[in-house]
Parts: sequence; structure tokens; C-alpha cells
Amino acid sequence: MPWTETVTMQRLEFIHAVQNSGESFSAVCRHFKISRKTGYKWLQRFQPDDPFSLNDRSRARLTHPERMTDEVIQRLVEMRRKHPDWGPVKIRHWLLNNNAPFDVPASSSIGDILKKEGLVTPFKKRQNTPGNVLPLTDIRENNQVWSADFKGKFRLLSQHYCYPFTLTDNHSRYLLACEAGKGEGRPFVQTCFENAFREYGLPSVVRTDNGSPFAGNGIAGLSQLSVWLIKLGILPERIKKGHPEQNGRHERMHRSLKAGLRCGNIYATLEEQQVWFNHYRHEFNHERPHDVHNGQTPSSQWTTSSREWDGKVPEIIYPDNARLYKVQHNGDIYPGTRLFLSEALQGEYVMMKEVDDGLYMVLFDRLILAYYDKAEHCILRID
Repeated sequence: MPWTETVTMQRLEFIHAVQNSGESFSAVCRHFKISRKTGYKWLQRFQPDDPFSLNDRSRARLTHPERMTDEVIQRLVEMRRKHPDWGPVKIRHWLLNNNAPFDVPASSSIGDILKKEGLVTPFKKRQNTPGNVLPLTDIRENNQVWSADFKGKFRLLSQHYCYPFTLTDNHSRYLLACEAGKGEGRPFVQTCFENAFREYGLPSVVRTDNGSPFAGNGIAGLSQLSVWLIKLGILPERIKKGHPEQNGRHERMHRSLKAGLRCGNIYATLEEQQVWFNHYRHEFNHERPHDVHNGQTPSSQWTTSSREWDGKVPEIIYPDNARLYKVQHNGDIYPGTRLFLSEALQGEYVMMKEVDDGLYMVLFDRLILAYYDKAEHCILRID
């Protein structure tokens, strides 16, 4: 007869046969088609006064040596409340990095505790948008590409607006600047850049969106700020309009900054707000674990640029015998007769280089701005 582990009656019949049939134990086991090990198990468990002794027992573990203690749970809750914008992975990496005096639980276990304590706010996952088909610099090392942007204005407790300017290194994710400003004008942004360049050196590329003061409406999207960057040997690189994901590393930092501001960190004055920005920047760089660095901090990856800046803006050097034209205050150049180019280049020299019969490439330093059709006397835009 087949043995069915869930039928207690069969087990009773087996016990009765062992005790009364007179057959050997092995023969009874063969008759019930069970192993001797299984037979001994049920014979051992059988209690004549206990009708439930042959029922299946729970397979749940009797002990949980890895179960979190109240002290560990309290520590996790304190960490989350101190850093409300940190998730389970970052909390776990921070505890590992700082040699926590207990066995650090898995990220999933930390997440379960935070949810149970009501410290997790669910959010809707945004749909990814298609990437930009235009080539952007492939980021492979520190100071190759820095990203700059404004996080978005918000009201201080005094009801005045704060415009935070931010600057990051795309490779290490190091937050180079987080400055509270009264507006988004070029003088403020240029001052932020100057301070960063003096402290950290010069990058090869600065990646931004297409807003002011980073870009203009004129030829090649030049602005006075981007002209200044080019003269410092820095290539201004702009993402495609309507595609912030092309500056995704910087946008991810903005999301963390926004979460930090929401946790009671908005103050009455720009000076007070700047104090908190300085604190946040230090925490972001030196304490906050980063997933892309396997839980290490941006400061563990960061190195300053080998291109030091002395505060001077060099003039652009063109080849000898180059055909140069100075851009007037109104943006005009005069290759024979008046031709409008860009007001952002006023006072600067551009070079024309013939690439075909009557067709000239217009360059500012190494940047191709446009083409000039001599026969038609017009600028052919390429942006």
C-alpha cells in the first residue's frame, strides 16, 4: 500500500502492525513501502495518550540566530531619521564603511524594517525616455566632463527665492559646488565656476542644458559664458533639448538634494541656506555611499585636475597667416561687407578657413561655428 505522509490513520496502522503483527520491523516497513528511517521516526514520535503525536509538525525554524535585536533596529531607525533621503543600500554601506559594532543586515532586511516603521514613502517609477542620438563625450575619467545646472528655484522661509547652482564631476560623482544664488545670471554662475576652477583645476568639458546663461539663441548656441569657457580650453557641451536624462548623473544628484531640502532644511536667508548646502556637500562627498562605487563615497574616487588655473583668461592663438575677423559689439564681422555672426563673440576673433571653392569654415578656437558661402554672402548654420 502506498505511504501518504498526510494521512495519520496510515501511521496508526503502521504502529499497530509493528506492535502486533509478529513480523520483523523491516518486513512491516516494506509492506507500508517506507524506509526503516521513516518507520523509526514515527515509532519514536508515537505517544498512546497523545492523539496528535503522528500529525505533521511545522517545518518553521525554532531558532533565528540572525534575527535583528531591538538595539540594531533602533540604530537603523536613527540612521534613517538622520538621513531621510538615504535608502537601505546606502545605510548598509555606511554601516559597513564605519565598522558598525554588530552584524550588518542585508539591504532587503533593512528595507523591511524601515517599511514596518513607516519610514519609507513609495514613489512612482518614471518611464525612461529615449536617449539622445547626438554624440556626447564618453566619460572615462575624473575631470573629463563636469556637469552644471540650476536645481530649480524654491522659496526660503522669508518667501524670497533661492536659485541653487550645482556642479559635479561626472566620473567620480563628486559634488564640486552647491551655491545659493539670488538669480540665474551669468556673473553669479561665472563666479561659481571661477571658485571651482581655482580649487579643483580645469575640466575638459562642461555639460549643461540649453538654458541661460549656459547657452544662447545665436550661432552654435554660444553665450558669453560658453565663450569664456572656450577661451579657458574647456569645451561647452549641451544635451539635446527636452532630454534631461542625457545629464542623468547630475539629475540624480538633484533628486537627492531635493529630498534633503524637503526634510526641514529650508532656511530664512541665503546665508543660512548656504551653511546647510555646505554641510550637505560634505556629507554627499565624504559620507554618503554611492551605488556606482560599490557603496564607497565620491571622495574615495575623486582626484583634482592636472590642469591648474591661475585665474587668467588667455587669448586664443590661431595659426600664422590665418584669415581672422574681429567680431564687433553688435555681433557683426566684415568679410568684405557686413555679416552678422553672434553678439556673444563681441571683441573676439574668428577664423575663416576655405574648405571648398567659395565655401569657408568659420571657427572660434577649434570649435566650428558655421560655414560662410561667399557667393551668397550668408552664414550657413550647423546647429
